[in-house]
Amino acid sequence: MRLLLAIFLPFVVFFTIGRPVAGILCLLLQITVIGWLPAAIWAVYSLGQYKTDRKIEKAVANAGQ
Repeated sequence: MRLLLAIFLPFVVFFTIGRPVAGILCLLLQITVIGWLPAAIWAVYSLGQYKTDRKIEKAVANAGQ
């Protein structure tokens, strides 16, 4: 679901992953038609990093038990 948001409404993804300042910057970039593609790429990349960070946190938490 977030991947579709990252493609069609990139700025929303940043708000869902807890990065509101990046969301505002992405919205400013997204306002231009030319900036839409970089905004979407940035959102998809950030979403991938967010998922990786969550997996690492989960693995570290499970290793400590």
